[in-house]
Amino acid sequence: MIINLITIIIPCYNEERTILKIIEKVQKYNDYPLDIIIIDDCSTDKTPFIIQKIISRYPNIRNFRHEKNQGKGAAVCTGFKHSKGDIIIIQDSDLEYDPSDYPNLIEPFLKTDADVVYGTRFKGGGYVRLHFFWHYLANKILTLTTNIVINLNMSDMETGYKLFRTGIVKNLVLKEKSFGIEPEITIKLAKKKYIFYEVPISYYGRSYEEGKKITLKDAFIAIYCIFRYRWFN
Repeated sequence: MIINLITIIIPCYNEERTILKIIEKVQKYNDYPLDIIIIDDCSTDKTPFIIQKIISRYPNIRNFRHEKNQGKGAAVCTGFKHSKGDIIIIQDSDLEYDPSDYPNLIEPFLKTDADVVYGTRFKGGGYVRLHFFWHYLANKILTLTTNIVINLNMSDMETGYKLFRTGIVKNLVLKEKSFGIEPEITIKLAKKKYIFYEVPISYYGRSYEEGKKITLKDAFIAIYCIFRYRWFN
């Protein structure tokens, strides 16, 4: 695959402490030109003000703001709609995932027949901050259930690092507005027989005091989505 431009989609909600830091980390990647899209999901803190300052510094960044808070899935879909790159990287804005992993994540697109690349926290990448046990267990259950229904052997379905050939997601019909986007997009692409790869990544999981947003409720939504989108659209 020839890559001329990479789109980085950054969903963002109340990340005044981290949004500038993650942008600075992303901008250090210079192997390819970047088309960076920040989707502000109706932040109520200083995030919108900081984003405007960021945009004034970096001409390769575009910003789209939701008028009401909708969730990560809605933000990702807005990013897909406006993507211009040959491949898309979803980059969380909370510093849990390190853009220094981009070269390894992109490599399968250059050297293999990859359509989709997921970063995995469970196959020996770089540093990994220890997870909450119940989050770890929930992730394993969700990943196992997904593998059973789509017949893959992925290790980290809920990973925040998901990369795609832009053409395969640009017109994909996605319905989930929350974290349910993770199993929905995985299952819909697997059903279409697209080729998945995994790449080990570093991970610095944050606590709820530091702003972590996913909850046990989201795990139950994910289970529902796995079965819904495996057998229904």
